[in-house]
Amino acid sequence: MLVTGQRKTCHGGTKMKILLVDPPFYRFIKYYNRYFPLGLAYLAAVLRDNGHQVLIYDADANVEKAMEMDFSALEEKYPEYINNVNRLSHSIWDEWRNVLEDFKPDMVGISVYTVKIASAFRIGQIAKDFNPDIPVVFGGPHPSVKSDESLKIAPFVDFVLKSEAEFTFARLVEAIGKKGALGDIKGLSFRKDAQIFHNPDVDFIEDLDRLPFPARDLLINKDTYTSEDMGLLMSGRGCPFECTFCSSAGVWGRKVRFRSIENVLDEIQQVKSTYGTVQFSFKDDIFTVNTKRVLEFCRLLKERKLNIKWDCNARVNLIDEQLLAQMKSAGCNGIKLGIESGSDRILKDVMRKKITVAQTKQAAGLIRRAGIHWTGYFMMGLPSETEQEMNQTLELMRQIKPDFASLSVYEPLPGTQLYHTGVAAGLVADQRTLDDFFEISPKYYYFKNIKNRIDTMPDDKFRAIEQFMKTSFHRYNRGPARIYKRARARSALYLKKPGVLKNDITRFLAWLR
Repeated sequence: MLVTGQRKTCHGGTKMKILLVDPPFYRFIKYYNRYFPLGLAYLAAVLRDNGHQVLIYDADANVEKAMEMDFSALEEKYPEYINNVNRLSHSIWDEWRNVLEDFKPDMVGISVYTVKIASAFRIGQIAKDFNPDIPVVFGGPHPSVKSDESLKIAPFVDFVLKSEAEFTFARLVEAIGKKGALGDIKGLSFRKDAQIFHNPDVDFIEDLDRLPFPARDLLINKDTYTSEDMGLLMSGRGCPFECTFCSSAGVWGRKVRFRSIENVLDEIQQVKSTYGTVQFSFKDDIFTVNTKRVLEFCRLLKERKLNIKWDCNARVNLIDEQLLAQMKSAGCNGIKLGIESGSDRILKDVMRKKITVAQTKQAAGLIRRAGIHWTGYFMMGLPSETEQEMNQTLELMRQIKPDFASLSVYEPLPGTQLYHTGVAAGLVADQRTLDDFFEISPKYYYFKNIKNRIDTMPDDKFRAIEQFMKTSFHRYNRGPARIYKRARARSALYLKKPGVLKNDITRFLAWLR
């Protein structure tokens, strides 16, 4: 495989111009998108440390200042997304062609989530149209569990890097530059002589402090991000639980690995100093998985007097009164909990969530008394779920009164236990063609029959319940008490960063439309 435009360093090694891409999705449907692509920024930092010239093109950044905010209606926009992906003359695709022309990369790496898979394929196609010799690399949650399918149906995808790829990407770049062997790069899948090869799985990075801080400075269009957008962090990777609907383990594994607290605090200090960020958000699957570590983090955060606010993901059975008090005193102003269902049967037998409705109610009371704003995430439409159980979920939401309630409809994500169960039951398709991803709404990508999404009721009845549930959640969130609590939780942030208040008001008005 030829690689054009390579540059030789004074040390004799081949150095490349590498363009990392987060494909467009929200921009196509004019929805607001928060934060920056954290995974690509980690890749960029490692590649830069290896002497390569790197840029990150976030094709989903808020370039047009799009302000659609009602995420309960997001799935209704999926047909519009598919239409725009298929419009090769769309301005976003023209923008991508201009980025290619301006940077002239030697390699393109694409972050791929299942919902964005059509955009990722289009990004790769256009890159190959620009220069057929550019290696196109897929990575991220979807290809980590669908590497074979990705390579089989997309001839313009040359390589797939599965799971953690910071160091394996650097090894792949080195191997291509030196025309070296690919077979010993763990976590790599590739095509050679019309045959697909899958190397052994990658070894997870045990010492996360080895990673440089994410290269936020390599983002194109940095002015489209707010200071809060730049505050996305991960203090650890991995989740020890085995929820049947979640695909996290396919990327990070079951073992939880932590950065040192000092390393995390150093990044916070750097981001605050560089971008003026005072509101941070931890993307760890479960920030509170190790209570002792969280307490130490809170102590050291206060000791260093960084004076920030932050939010995180937690679990209903991994919080207590002391922990919440210390988190609040250290600046925590937001907690997100996966509530999922109001049915103990669904939680235990279908989701294997290892929590109970009683624990959820207890956790809600603890957070309310602690005075921390919290979001509850709920789900409906799971296999075997009955109308009564869906109503139990709605009733639980009304009982525990989260400050914000988010409802999603179950979709079978590749690599999850429920996905494999669905395949065995004949409800889920194990393979898709390239055309499928450009024709089917992302809501139905792996359903065999879109009119048979659930096995307990006719499709028209399920759609009616789905609409009722979404409307109920949306009306709940628009209640004055919820709006007031959201504003109060961010009041200290508004005093420090008045621009954040202006942005929040603008987004709030858009959400009310």
